[in-house]
Amino acid sequence: MKIDVFNHILPPRYFARLKEIVPDKAMLRRWEGIPTLWDIDRHRRLVEAYDDYQLVLSLSNPPIEVLGTPADTPALARLANDGMAELVRRYPDRYIAFTASMPMNNPDAAAKEAERAIRDLDARGIQVFTNVLGKPLTAPEFQPLFEICWKADLPVWIHPIRGPNFPDYLGEKESRDEIWFTFGWPYETSATMTRLVFAGLFDRYPGIKIITHHMGGMIPFFRGKIAVSFEQIFAGGGADPRRAPAGLKQPAEHYYHLFYGDTALSGSLAATACGLDFFGAANALFATDAPFDVEGGHFMIRETIKVVEQLPIGSQDRTKILADNTRRLLRLG
Repeated sequence: MKIDVFNHILPPRYFARLKEIVPDKAMLRRWEGIPTLWDIDRHRRLVEAYDDYQLVLSLSNPPIEVLGTPADTPALARLANDGMAELVRRYPDRYIAFTASMPMNNPDAAAKEAERAIRDLDARGIQVFTNVLGKPLTAPEFQPLFEICWKADLPVWIHPIRGPNFPDYLGEKESRDEIWFTFGWPYETSATMTRLVFAGLFDRYPGIKIITHHMGGMIPFFRGKIAVSFEQIFAGGGADPRRAPAGLKQPAEHYYHLFYGDTALSGSLAATACGLDFFGAANALFATDAPFDVEGGHFMIRETIKVVEQLPIGSQDRTKILADNTRRLLRLG
């Protein structure tokens, strides 16, 4: 069995509302060009093309907080979460769970929605993005969300987000050549993970489960650089000078290994092997990022399955990555 822990969808009623209010009409046209994202019959046919394949639904971007005022977004979050819960109830053979989305520009409402979705809709955790309208997830007003998931023993999914409005150079007004996406999203993930580490999240909430999209962004590749800080180099070595001010109980590198990374790497065997070497089989999860490819999801699903099957690992570790880790993390039984 294969359980896709990061597979995106736009529930029909939510998508209908999205078309009415989304400010970026160009993005809307792109989404309309991927019918497997919002047409449930087509999405079902996509999923059913693969044997022993189930998935955890997660809402596609844009983040809910960009779609309205703090007074507007709680209703959008409820619409999205109710829609995903309905799909799980209707098609439990393939849609086995969902992660709830939050109105992050209204932190009080986000906390209430997280509790409602977990309690009443059986959400298996929540999805947040790497920044909230430019504000880091470590801001005090967002900490109740982490505590809610920690107490429920359910994961927080972290999805990268950044747009062309993040320039590549200070002297420019916007990003070019899709640098904001190709390299900006992995940077966003890496920066968010680092902020969470040095904010003491793992010491404050021991055992908290954080799932990072795209195998932890840049973290596995730069593991050597993580172990040595800039200040440490010029201090002549010794203890990491970042640790004491942050009040960390362990060396910084220790905490990065506590995150979970997924296999949504666009079919790259080398990148997947690098991520697996960093996170280990116990903290690696099968995910495809479907349906965001030129084949409406088929490329991501087919090639990611192929990559996991090609990894030079034993059958027990492969089973962990494909399904067992997700069952354990989401407490699916």
